[in-house]
Amino acid sequence: MSHNVPWVSQSNHHGMEAAAGRTPALSEPDLYRSVQAILPRERDCHLTGMLRWTLNKKVQNRPDGNSSLVCVVIKELEKAERLDCRKNIIPLLHTLMYAVLQTAHMPAELHKRVYNFCKRLLTFPQPYCSTGLSYSRLMKAECCTPGLMYQRRVVAEQSLKNQHYPFQERVFVFADPEVFSGPLGMLLQADIQASNLGPHGLLTPLDHMSSVIQHSIQAALGPQRCNGPSLVQALRDMGQDVEPYFQEVVATLEQNAKEGCMPGKGGMLGGRLDQLYQEILATARAGPLSCGPLCDSRLPNPEISFHMWTDEEDIRKELYRCVRSSSMSEQFSLSQDPGDPLETSDLLDPPDTPRHSVMSVDSGIERDLPPTTAEAEWYDQMSADLPVSPSADFKCGQEVAGRLSRKGGMKMKPTVSDSMVLMQDTLEEHGGLGGVGEVSRRPLQRQTGGSSTQAARSFSKEPRPFTARIVVMGDDRVLGRLAKAYYGLRKREARKLFLTQKVNLQFYYIPVSASSVKENVAPTKEQCCAFGSYLGMVDPWYDCHIRSLGVTIPELAKKHTNIGQQESLLSDVISYYVRMGREPVRFSIYQVKISFCCLTKEPVEQVFLSHLEMELPEFRRISPAVKEKQQWKTLGDISGAVVSMNYKRVTLSGRDVDTALSVKMFGAQITAIPSNETEDLNCLTLTLNEAQTKNKSNLEQKIRISYIKIRSLEKRSFTVTLDKDTRRAFKDVQSIEISSCLDPCYCLHKSSHTKPGGTGNGAGLSQYMNRGLPLAINTFSGIIN
Repeated sequence: MSHNVPWVSQSNHHGMEAAAGRTPALSEPDLYRSVQAILPRERDCHLTGMLRWTLNKKVQNRPDGNSSLVCVVIKELEKAERLDCRKNIIPLLHTLMYAVLQTAHMPAELHKRVYNFCKRLLTFPQPYCSTGLSYSRLMKAECCTPGLMYQRRVVAEQSLKNQHYPFQERVFVFADPEVFSGPLGMLLQADIQASNLGPHGLLTPLDHMSSVIQHSIQAALGPQRCNGPSLVQALRDMGQDVEPYFQEVVATLEQNAKEGCMPGKGGMLGGRLDQLYQEILATARAGPLSCGPLCDSRLPNPEISFHMWTDEEDIRKELYRCVRSSSMSEQFSLSQDPGDPLETSDLLDPPDTPRHSVMSVDSGIERDLPPTTAEAEWYDQMSADLPVSPSADFKCGQEVAGRLSRKGGMKMKPTVSDSMVLMQDTLEEHGGLGGVGEVSRRPLQRQTGGSSTQAARSFSKEPRPFTARIVVMGDDRVLGRLAKAYYGLRKREARKLFLTQKVNLQFYYIPVSASSVKENVAPTKEQCCAFGSYLGMVDPWYDCHIRSLGVTIPELAKKHTNIGQQESLLSDVISYYVRMGREPVRFSIYQVKISFCCLTKEPVEQVFLSHLEMELPEFRRISPAVKEKQQWKTLGDISGAVVSMNYKRVTLSGRDVDTALSVKMFGAQITAIPSNETEDLNCLTLTLNEAQTKNKSNLEQKIRISYIKIRSLEKRSFTVTLDKDTRRAFKDVQSIEISSCLDPCYCLHKSSHTKPGGTGNGAGLSQYMNRGLPLAINTFSGIIN
């Protein structure tokens, strides 16, 4: 079944309108119909994402388009509040804030109206109150300092150097090469490259600086005191002279935001920006125009880097390269301890690389070291009273310095400051999930967003200078690889602190399966996109904009024969996702210990996120069609294997029940993603493929568990596959043991603060730290029901 995706025709339509110099009319009834069309519906949800993108492109062609859109959307939000129609609040609120961010100028009354609505959302339940809290804080700052949201967004996303707002953001897109191969990979890469193009070619830092100056002055002065076309032309004529004015504008707005809404400060901000406006016109020799129409300053897409995820260490290496780049190192120190230098080889090696000790052959005293060749020549010249050449002196010094250098050792025990940083990070990220000591257990309800204590703690949380927004594209396998990479990163941070104080990690997921690429159908749970189906089920706005890309991307690859001349549709959607997706849904990471039948083979420990399959090799050779029809149960040539199972059964009362039994089975599936909302519990679901026996056990079809150990009692082995990824399959397996994956930072803190000979249960701050390691995937609303 093929879906017609109107993104392509709509983008071509807008391109022809722009070429013809026409601007679409934006009347209030027209905007009202467009806003009503983008609201989520049960049918044709993939059209909603296209309509929102079309509406955004439409209002960008008019300077007053976003301001008119704000007026229409705030009316719809107030109407939804009166009618208690909460399903439309989150989509309308995101549409409103995205329009506010790009509006050239908003009257003070409209600012207060939007701010008051966001404040009223604080009385609503989750996720409305957390979203309202986040946006009310932004609107309060925007009311005091118009243009601050746009300025901070562009400065951070484009890495514009300044002294007053030293924060940077980077978007990393990692695509699964098994899905994005051939035309799809070329399409995505070309789309991202096209997002950096402007009307006059490739956008430069000076272009972004001019946009910040233009937007800040227009937002503060308005059409009564500013002429937009004259300002745009003056900034274009200034060239390199734009940067000093950019630094002055950033300093003025940040100083005003720091002082807050104090009496008389609004006039001082407008007066200073009016003075800069007059200076810019005078420098460009433009006429002093005090009023006129405003010009649109479009919000450029963030800096996006595209990567085919071929190596599991690619994410960590890219983060290290960005943090160690010259632009980042100028703003903060890279080494936590000046006496303990951090070498690149230490950072880029895998976390489990052994560090072998080397026996020293000298005393370590300088005078006991044998002389080098350069030193011998230098001594011979000195003893013969010959003049020493500068080159020989320099060479001798170089060899002595190189001989005395020592590679910095890895400190296995962290310092007190490092331990406090790791503990604070664990409390900030997962402290709102509740204490999880030895006697208490995690809640069965899946966690989303942040709790009230977590939100209160965020006010005093020191911001990190670099935000890495990691977008992974693929099916469930790519999220399994992400969980493994994240666990390895946390494990390395527990051993050697480097990124925790500097980088704020944010994860995003765009589901695209290989089956949807080949057959052009929407991704479903059976097509290895269980995560995408689940996130679309709990967040309708995610379903409309992100999950629908599984259909849109193959259509774009087919219809865009000339990839280099397309509009950056995918980049626009990715930019919208990383900017407005603020509510995370947390998925528990599970650890599995795999033991093999061969006694000489060491057990391995792996992590998985969504699915573990354990099957007999002969059962794996049965076709999927036979398995679905349940015909495999009557096959006489296949006999199951007798296994022992020890597991903890989850109950709604919170009291886990220990169970032990033996069954005869062909295999088992252990999943963490529910098929519907009624079964959405934060635990594992065990499904057995039992063999037909006379004394068949009366087990339920699905068992909710928190821990399980399965061991083969016969000389028969199983094949174990993690997260449906054949690249992570293990053969000749005798037993598996599955439990919640512990956060390496928690384990480090617990071990370092446990007294010798004591258990340390519930001691100190460990009782407030989360033991488990969740993977937080950002969505637009979190779990809305």
